[in-house]
Amino acid sequence: MRTSQSAPGRLEVVREFVNTRDIEEDTDELANVAGATAWLRSSEVAGKGKLEVTDAGRRRLISFREALRELLLAGNRGEPLPEEALAELNQRSAGVELGLRFDTEGAKLYSACEGTDGAVAELLTIVAAAMRDGNWQRLKACPAEDCQWAFYDRSRNRSATWCQMGECGNRSKARAFRARRRRLSGGD
Repeated sequence: MRTSQSAPGRLEVVREFVNTRDIEEDTDELANVAGATAWLRSSEVAGKGKLEVTDAGRRRLISFREALRELLLAGNRGEPLPEEALAELNQRSAGVELGLRFDTEGAKLYSACEGTDGAVAELLTIVAAAMRDGNWQRLKACPAEDCQWAFYDRSRNRSATWCQMGECGNRSKARAFRARRRRLSGGD
């Protein structure tokens, strides 16, 4: 069982959204319209209005989720952000309405639409705020191909690589060790 490595504040909703697909367990909460609707309602990112998720809306959510995962993986690996993932985020942000509200704490973006687009807009506002306040760099995806679980890096120097060192990290190190031994022994 993975440690949750939950993110602070509303960024936790983004982490949970990316983790609606569990690669290790081969499950996807957005696999069908009913599942996508249930997740959106439970996360409250779609707001209090009427929520009708279509199959096209569900597919947009999945594309958006996987683009976020690609950004988290690239950030964890120290790689440039993937152009395709950025294009997906830009496409999603072009299709939603965002508003700006001012209060005693400052200015905040908010979703000005409902349903699937409202959920995407809400998630985008959370991502944008995390990018501004520096928390985004700590949200990472595990680089293990059979995992890719989103986690929040709480290490002092932001150096955590694996969602759980005792599992994904150890498996990776063991694979690397075996590969080195095969090379040294003249094996494949």
